[in-house]
Amino acid sequence: MSRPSWDAYFMGLAIAASKRSTCDRAFVGAIIVKDKDVISTGYNGSPPGLPHCDDVGHFMVEDHCSRTIHAETNAILRAARNGVSIKGATIYTTHSPCLNCAKMIIGAGIVKVVSKQIYRDSTALNLISEANITNVVIYED
Repeated sequence: MSRPSWDAYFMGLAIAASKRSTCDRAFVGAIIVKDKDVISTGYNGSPPGLPHCDDVGHFMVEDHCSRTIHAETNAILRAARNGVSIKGATIYTTHSPCLNCAKMIIGAGIVKVVSKQIYRDSTALNLISEANITNVVIYED
């Protein structure tokens, strides 16, 4: 058995994180990595202390569940709560970021996005490219 590449290794961790998701509309995981060290993780879930979709159902607004915080945002927030800089980091996510998550990724100073699959469309990826995050990679098995 050969060792996985770093991208495959970190994507495997993002996939594992996605299994913690508490909204069954999409099981999404995100891992933020800097210098080959995992510095934050996230998955789709309700804000801390609030009920989960799994327990009380979805809070739908314009065909989106608004009860949950997206995996990328949760990973960014976790780093902020722990006082960890993510400037210059890479984010691995099981689904490409939505537009709001893309804006947070740009604002946080993340320099590379690695996604296993495209979420809905490539609008957010276009914004990421426009922000000169040139190392946008779609990970394929």
